[in-house]
Amino acid sequence: MTTERGHISDVANPLRALTLAELRRRTSIKWREYPPDVLPLWVAELDVPLAEPIARAIVDAVGIGDTGYPSGTGYAQALADFAAQRWDWHTLAVERTAIVPDVMLGVVELLKLITDPGSRVIVNSPVYPPFYAFVTHLDRQVVEAPLGADHRIDFAVLAEAFRTATASGGRVAYLLCSPHNPTGTVHTAAELTAVAELAAEYGVRVVVDEIHAPLAPPDRYVPYLSVPAAADGMSLMSASKGWNLAGLKSALAIAGPAAAADLARLPEEVWHGSSHLGVIAHTAALRDGTAWLDALLAGLAENRRLLAELLAEHLPSVRYTPAESTYLAWLDCRALALGDRPAAHFLEHARVALACGHDFGTGGAGHARLNLGTHPDVLTEAIHRMAGSL
Repeated sequence: MTTERGHISDVANPLRALTLAELRRRTSIKWREYPPDVLPLWVAELDVPLAEPIARAIVDAVGIGDTGYPSGTGYAQALADFAAQRWDWHTLAVERTAIVPDVMLGVVELLKLITDPGSRVIVNSPVYPPFYAFVTHLDRQVVEAPLGADHRIDFAVLAEAFRTATASGGRVAYLLCSPHNPTGTVHTAAELTAVAELAAEYGVRVVVDEIHAPLAPPDRYVPYLSVPAAADGMSLMSASKGWNLAGLKSALAIAGPAAAADLARLPEEVWHGSSHLGVIAHTAALRDGTAWLDALLAGLAENRRLLAELLAEHLPSVRYTPAESTYLAWLDCRALALGDRPAAHFLEHARVALACGHDFGTGGAGHARLNLGTHPDVLTEAIHRMAGSL
């Protein structure tokens, strides 16, 4: 296939900026995991050029040899300013933040602070597979509280998970994904308040992965720590997903007012794992990358509509609810009778790589996660191939 550059009217959409040939020059895992005949719509990388303010900041740093260790609170201040403007969240206190290497390593470090080896950590399945891997490698036990059929938190199920997890004593944590990966669900203020109140009732500590927050509609996203009842909660935020900065590692751990003492116990060596160029890139994204982000969100909205149309026309048996956020699509392929791992079929017979839903825990069998953060022509070709494979 060929993918042409967009028309002049499309240049503001970063998803139309690169041809497939240009994308295949990349050496990241998305483009090197599979042979060149495979369309890679699996891992969470965006097919976009780097936003110009970020590229400029990195080039300037390299130009003066500014490649040492990270320092200062500029990243945290940039996030606080972004949060105030974007989400009307004015209580993100810079003094209650800490730089961490990335979101999942930050999750590990926070769980070390508030739980013990053997402790139970509750997750809402289906959920991002590293939630299982990182928690179990930390010698903690994963307890699932599956989402409801509507992809929202089922509070009866969550309360039962809290009750059983705390029944035998010990420190219990709830690892919340907000917005949720893979469903793209944006939790409401009422839902987050209910989470905080239920956690307080059972003595469960809440840690929130908010890496996809910049990709949510700004007028609908509610940061967990902006909820008054969440004072003892802890969050991880990053510009990584919003601006495609996975290779420029850095994130911020944020503590609510009642969790400040916990975060203060974070070992100093943790922040040494963050990249200084990563900090520079993330700071530039939050300070100067909002216009680029808004163009991306508009492009993602177009791709969600396109995907819904393509599936309705070519794969009507696949159930898909356009996500409220993220650039991920959760596809229910059970009606296709391809078994628990439909992604394996599409890889072998359509040469399209999707994330295997089975890896996302309970509720994932028979599903696949598709990354729609790509050129519309690539997305169209992928669905045509998938339909042709049947």
